[in-house]
Amino acid sequence: MGDEGQTYAAAGVSIDKSEAVVERLRAAVESTGATGFGAFAGLHPLGDGRLLAASTDSVGTKLSLARQRGALRLCGADLAAHCINDVATCGADPLFLLDYVAANRIDLESVADLVEGAAGVCREAGVALVGGETAELPGIYREDELDFAGTCVGLVDHARLIDGSRVEEGDAVIGLPSVGVHANGFTLVRRVLEDEDYTGDDLLAPTRLYLADVRRLRERAHAFAHVTGGGILGNLTRVLPAGLRAELDWEAWERPPVFGWLARHVAEDELRRVFNLGIGYLAVVPDPGDDLVIGRVVSE
Repeated sequence: MGDEGQTYAAAGVSIDKSEAVVERLRAAVESTGATGFGAFAGLHPLGDGRLLAASTDSVGTKLSLARQRGALRLCGADLAAHCINDVATCGADPLFLLDYVAANRIDLESVADLVEGAAGVCREAGVALVGGETAELPGIYREDELDFAGTCVGLVDHARLIDGSRVEEGDAVIGLPSVGVHANGFTLVRRVLEDEDYTGDDLLAPTRLYLADVRRLRERAHAFAHVTGGGILGNLTRVLPAGLRAELDWEAWERPPVFGWLARHVAEDELRRVFNLGIGYLAVVPDPGDDLVIGRVVSE
């Protein structure tokens, strides 16, 4: 059990406050005619039986650590994989990505590293990196700091949409391994680094691209969830119908070493609330086949 003082809130990020803000935003978003607020990807009908699926995200404070360690290219890969993974949760095929780089002062090498890292993942996924924006904002960002965000857009037939509505009691929860921390929880990671250094590759390894797994599983999947901020249960709950919950076997998989390091400083309950703990993507299916089962869907 880790030190109870090391929490995400103490490091400066409140998951509870974030959830409250999301609820306040819901009314504004739904007033525009949008539906499905809170899903991993927003949906917009095209009127011909197809829907556009879109997701926007950023790399977050991982950028600060990656810049210090000369690993910005990995963060470029993080951004592309993160956005593509989100769009894929609804069964959509991702089409294109746009990115946004902002900094106190633009460093061309840093921007090139980020964009080249994103382009590598886009090539792997068959996604076009169609453009973006680079902004120099002195007074907004601290010296040498920068931000990197992106939007992915995909397409799905309404008949093939995966939205969690078919999830049933008894369905299996499949866990797909992560390669480390991915891109969430780095405000807390950086606080822990003040107490103990960690240099393992799984700290800064970019978010794994799960598109091939999704395509393999989507004919039988009732739901997909991308394990980002909020941990495994927090993200899985987003795709389960009312009246159902997941029971997980937290010992069903081996955690990457980075989480052993974090566990020396962070309590288990907090680790589960913040990090992926070695499971980066989830599929809810009636028949798990040979995939790793980490839980089952049960009634409330």
